[in-house]
Amino acid sequence: MENINGDQCRSSPSQIGNGNPSPLGSATSKPNNTSSEQELDEQVGQTGMEDSDSKTISDQEGSLSSCESGVSAAISKHSPVFEDGLVRLVEGERVYDGIKRRVVLGFSSRGVHVTVVGIDRNGFGGVRGQAISSSFRIYSQAMEEKLGPGNANIKYAWYGASKDEIAHIVSHGFCHCGVSRNKGSFGGGVCLSPVDSPLESACNSVVDEDGLRYLLLSRVILGKTELVQIGSEQCHPSSEEFDSGVDNLSAPGKYIVWSTSMNTHILPEFIVSFRAPSCLAGFARMPKPPNIPTSTWMPFTILISELPKFLPPHTVSLLSKYHEEFKEKKISRNEFIQILRHKAGDELLTSVIKSYRAEKGGAPNSLT
Repeated sequence: MENINGDQCRSSPSQIGNGNPSPLGSATSKPNNTSSEQELDEQVGQTGMEDSDSKTISDQEGSLSSCESGVSAAISKHSPVFEDGLVRLVEGERVYDGIKRRVVLGFSSRGVHVTVVGIDRNGFGGVRGQAISSSFRIYSQAMEEKLGPGNANIKYAWYGASKDEIAHIVSHGFCHCGVSRNKGSFGGGVCLSPVDSPLESACNSVVDEDGLRYLLLSRVILGKTELVQIGSEQCHPSSEEFDSGVDNLSAPGKYIVWSTSMNTHILPEFIVSFRAPSCLAGFARMPKPPNIPTSTWMPFTILISELPKFLPPHTVSLLSKYHEEFKEKKISRNEFIQILRHKAGDELLTSVIKSYRAEKGGAPNSLT
């Protein structure tokens, strides 16, 4: 196993909790990892991501966690942006360049130009930091015991938020503000995006007083995933068989870690500071909603005003809330339509729209 400088290094599994976990950790996951994750591993000099099934999480984490000589070469000083406990990586080193390349490629593939200003690494110092890294290792091992060696399904993932929220996460862990920012779109969980899709999480970032945005790069224990529909009110696994959620089983665009697991199954490791265009949401990839009978001239406001005749007050109130978020551009039109379909059902929407169309003498098919 090589460290970030290509040197051979080994250690015992217990060293993962020594306050110096390896850069990008030893993220064990299923053998079918995406090429982008493998490429990121190669950039930081880690070979464990490709996963030989015979190698356990503890073996991989242990063999990387002692590579302090390699890590120290990539660290210059304490972060000038955040409080002590984070260290700034140096541009030109493999860890920095590997993460930067993934960020730039992830944005440029969507036509967005970004400038990476700095990358800070969580040192996991102190009692709390060591407890967080040790807890993640323990739950990783437990997931392997549940699903079998090499099947813990640990991925790198992005989380976007304000500078203050990310600093709080690194210092104290996730809180329910992160869950509430999900707006319930995918249930009661923390939403993260895959390592090759930083833009989706960056849309939730907040520009600070210096014009910077922030992304948190973490390792996430996904285990066995289940499909979570947009608009779902699910807040925990549907059964003991599942551990987390995704928006698409074959090509996930969002990982959903339930609030009960957010501080044991997410290990925050790096903070990326960057500059980007002000309107990122317009570039985000939104799922295309299936076709439903609609009317071009039926505004959402009129549609929702008809729904109290058929739906309970709680559901109508929830849809009204999502409509306000759509008008404020907090969610996309496609997202709002999917929520409407999930909450009201296609049959009811079809009936309401056809009735409206008949009253108007027939109109083209599409919502406004």
